[in-house]
Amino acid sequence: MAAGVTAALCGLAIPEPDLVRVGALLMVLPLLSALTASRARYRLSCSRSLNPRRVPAGTTVMVTLRLTNVSRLRTGLLLAEDTVPYALGSRPRFLLDRIEPAGSREYSYQVRPDSRGKFTIGPLQLRVADAFGLVEIGRSFSAMSTLTVTPRILPLERPALAGNWPGDGDRGRRTISASGEDDIAPRAYREGDSLHRVHWRSTARYGELMVRREEQHWRNSAALFLDTRRVAYNGTGPGSAFEFAVSAAASIGVHLSGEGFDARFVTEEGEMGTQGTFQDSLLDTLAVIAPSRATGLGDGVAALAAGSGQIIAVCGYLTDAEARQFAAARRGTAPALALLLGSAAPGPAAAILNQAGWRVATVATTAELSDAWRLLHRSAAPSAR
Repeated sequence: MAAGVTAALCGLAIPEPDLVRVGALLMVLPLLSALTASRARYRLSCSRSLNPRRVPAGTTVMVTLRLTNVSRLRTGLLLAEDTVPYALGSRPRFLLDRIEPAGSREYSYQVRPDSRGKFTIGPLQLRVADAFGLVEIGRSFSAMSTLTVTPRILPLERPALAGNWPGDGDRGRRTISASGEDDIAPRAYREGDSLHRVHWRSTARYGELMVRREEQHWRNSAALFLDTRRVAYNGTGPGSAFEFAVSAAASIGVHLSGEGFDARFVTEEGEMGTQGTFQDSLLDTLAVIAPSRATGLGDGVAALAAGSGQIIAVCGYLTDAEARQFAAARRGTAPALALLLGSAAPGPAAAILNQAGWRVATVATTAELSDAWRLLHRSAAPSAR
């Protein structure tokens, strides 16, 4: 348009009528292109899939976009740009050739998140250009997807401690059915139960589908404690002690879930609620957990003491008084394990927990988690570094 104005003024000054006509054409052409592009009523649908939707930090995720032309018009040249958070890398761009009516195009790209969290991908933005390439009009879709990035999960070995893990012998199984049908203890029907086990008399009595609980598998229970207090850790960022503690809790929680434990997750604020399976709830919580401003452990220790089964605690710095609180949370002869982070040698807190029957390991770096987990379950010594 600036060139058209210049040409028209020069044509008037010379004077040269043909140059004025050229200037007028240059001024009108962008306006006609803008009108044409704005009236292009393309109807496009967009779908996005993430594979997988929940990943540990440092894992590659495949994002697939599918654009479908649901109108009767053939689209022009399109430039697509997906909105990606800065933590996931640069925004991918695709040049889309003309899409025929009822046709579709599929494009894929990869992201590799290095930090945990929940990230929103989208919306997809399109730039519609005219045939001359003079005008671009931006449009966007409303569909967005959420990617959950969990802490890094490290594989842990199965400790060889008899009696502490399900499946060791027949002690984890007990028959509760008696001689008569009325003595059978029914329970509510769960997905996967055989219909041959339906107890019709109890179903009629309770008004819901009930099955015979002829054999009950007693599952070992455990409480996983994570100290999230800001004052218990030094440093910030991906390599900080707090991030290692979160990764350790995720690794231990996944390990417990895989071993069939009936586990619960506890912080200094108390027991955390569960939606769905324990592993899914734990990973969703740890994906967004942040250091808290709490200074005490009262609610968390009370939640540990109120439950049963073994205790596995991942803690930062503990004072002597806090260590005594933890020591008192252990009930009976159930195992109690503690990972103390951020120090390379045992301190007074480790000694206090040892005296109360806890197994304690101190760990300073991520590479030591598998070793510390193995040392925690050594039967020879209750304390190991």
